[in-house]
Amino acid sequence: MTADDSFGRLDDDDYPAYTMGRAAEMLGTTQGFLRAIGEARLITPLRSTGGHRRYSRYQLRIAARARELVDQGTPIEAACRIIILEDQLEEAQRLNAEYRRAAGSTDPSASA
Repeated sequence: MTADDSFGRLDDDDYPAYTMGRAAEMLGTTQGFLRAIGEARLITPLRSTGGHRRYSRYQLRIAARARELVDQGTPIEAACRIIILEDQLEEAQRLNAEYRRAAGSTDPSASA
């Protein structure tokens, strides 16, 4: 990997740049919390060659949302399920909008 390759990853939300300790510190939570949301399959951290968990910025945003819900009194399992459902709803809405745009562009009456 060249220096240019490394710098290009600085903007990559999916690059697993953060260790578990650093991720927990950034979120103001414990490593156990990160393990728990991993066990609930909310996020699946990548593993370094040494087997250590590594988190991306995208995963940290999801973990931060889970922490927000847990801090409001939601049980961790329920918080993870809520976030998964929110994500599925957002994806369904995005696909629905795409289908509507595609249907509108092929409907001859839409251009009249």
